Amino acid sequence: MAKLYVVPTPIGNLKDITLRALEALNGADIIAAEDTRQTLKLLNHFNIKKPLISYHKHNEQFKSDELLNRIKQGEDIALVSDAGTPGISDPGSVIIQKCIKESIEIEVLPGATALITAMVYSGLDSTKFLFRGFLPRENKEKRILLEDLKDRQETLIFYEAPHRLKDTLMIIRDNLGNRKVALCRELTKLHEEILRYTLEEAIDHYEKINPRGEYVLLIEGKSEEEIIKEKESTWIDITIEEHIDRYIDQGLTKKEAIKKVAKDRGMPKSEVYKYTI
Repeated sequence: MAKLYVVPTPIGNLKDITLRALEALNGADIIAAEDTRQTLKLLNHFNIKKPLISYHKHNEQFKSDELLNRIKQGEDIALVSDAGTPGISDPGSVIIQKCIKESIEIEVLPGATALITAMVYSGLDSTKFLFRGFLPRENKEKRILLEDLKDRQETLIFYEAPHRLKDTLMIIRDNLGNRKVALCRELTKLHEEILRYTLEEAIDHYEKINPRGEYVLLIEGKSEEEIIKEKESTWIDITIEEHIDRYIDQGLTKKEAIKKVAKDRGMPKSEVYKYTI
């Protein structure tokens, strides 16, 4: 039976195409592309002659049905975006979901993805990270999102356009504080650049020059030290008795309150218990 091939394409350097990707593109009956003009450049470079069909965020809801019908009729379809892996901040998830629903076979090829390349480049904690794609365009919506993310300990990863970068850095600084940041620009391309700053330093840097190219923006997560200090600030000026009473007022039992206070203050439960006698 025919299938859908999800094919990553280079994010800048054409040498990053994989042999499997070339095989899938050569073997497909038709290639569904986010921008047919962009994909044609790639195909011409590797001398691949295949019909192209447009598949982008504005038409994927209805176009996916057409592609599914063609697969059912026996055509293998390769899905590509302009760069990187389809479905990651690019069209692709709609047709993938429909294929799964209708038990149509999918083959997802590994390949270039800007967020992983940037994560490794950044030097920030890579054991846990949270990718949120492109930030909202409106500053109000950015602030709402950042408010939701401010207590996350994961490294935060965003895509951002150059003309919005300065404002975005300032909004992040104002909402998350002066954290470490890595700015990965034009990844794998001739003018690739990796900058590692604090947010204040990054803002100062871009006061002197104008950002150019596409950016992957990585922000360090909230540190354990910062979390501990914030928790301490809620009880540092109250007595242990008041600390216990505060938890009881929140609906905890005396035993539960003692346990919480002991954990907050790094004390043995037996020591905290003495303050309730």
